[in-house]
Amino acid sequence: MPSIPLSVLDLAPVCEGSDVATALGNSLDLARHAEALGYHRFWLAEHHNMPGIASAATAVLIAHVAAGTRTIRVGAGGIMLPNHSPLQVAEQFGTLAALHPGRIDLGVGRAPGTDQATAKALRRYFEGADRFPQDVQELLGWFRPAEPGQAVRAVPGAGLEVPVWILGSSLFGAQLAAALGLPFAFASHFAPDAMDQALMLYHRDFRPSASQRQPYAMLAVNAVAADTDAEARRLFTTAQQAFVNLRRGRSGLVPAPVDDIEAYWTPEEKAGVERALACSVVGSPDTVARGLAAFAARHRPDELIVVANIHDHHARKASYRIAAQAWAGSGSG
Repeated sequence: MPSIPLSVLDLAPVCEGSDVATALGNSLDLARHAEALGYHRFWLAEHHNMPGIASAATAVLIAHVAAGTRTIRVGAGGIMLPNHSPLQVAEQFGTLAALHPGRIDLGVGRAPGTDQATAKALRRYFEGADRFPQDVQELLGWFRPAEPGQAVRAVPGAGLEVPVWILGSSLFGAQLAAALGLPFAFASHFAPDAMDQALMLYHRDFRPSASQRQPYAMLAVNAVAADTDAEARRLFTTAQQAFVNLRRGRSGLVPAPVDDIEAYWTPEEKAGVERALACSVVGSPDTVARGLAAFAARHRPDELIVVANIHDHHARKASYRIAAQAWAGSGSG
């Protein structure tokens, strides 16, 4: 199997016992760590009204991370386009691309990244994301070189090379990415049900574009690694609890791990979480190496992006170190 790049998706977690300032500092520290380990990209995601996620002002945090690193690509995984004017997004990421040439990615999604009340407070089209395809095409237009006499242009933005990705957790994103000839990132780390069909549709229907001659698909995987399987499984209870809390309508700070996750959830909650987090590799270096290699061999992505929602920052850095070493040692990376 050819070498497959490995990247990082960071949610700038605000953990119990900590605060936002610490979370933002940890994101930069993790990005520097990932850069030193050879990860390809470091992406941050837009969420609103979630106490445990500090990346709501995603472009601002990308600027902070890009300024504090040197070579790793930094980007959005993603910007929720229904919340924004396409022109403003083009200006923001045009500014980032001007500051950090060749290092900025822009992934866009059609979900609001929040609840309905917050979506309304964001003051974009609260009725839904039906205009997402048109908004994406408008966004792409702002990045093209300005025409003579063009009344409105993105400054910065027009004529700059900013790769635009379509994010998705359903077939819709795959179909749109294929139709527009754009790279596609699937949120298999929390919504894996449609992954195989989405990949099939994307590759089957892909139409080459000026920016992308061949399909390029990235899949997300939860990868929680530690010295032993038992310790990794304990660290993973943070993500499991967080998912249960979200479904209970009690999203809060990122919880500390627990010794007995079975005492925390009901059988129904357990089944739902295990289905949602089915694309997870949890364990020792050998376990993670085998798991990531098996996932890549089965689904054949062009790139993997890994998520480690771990309460302790040092354990999270260690997890990404083990995952990178395991991936390189597996012969896939």
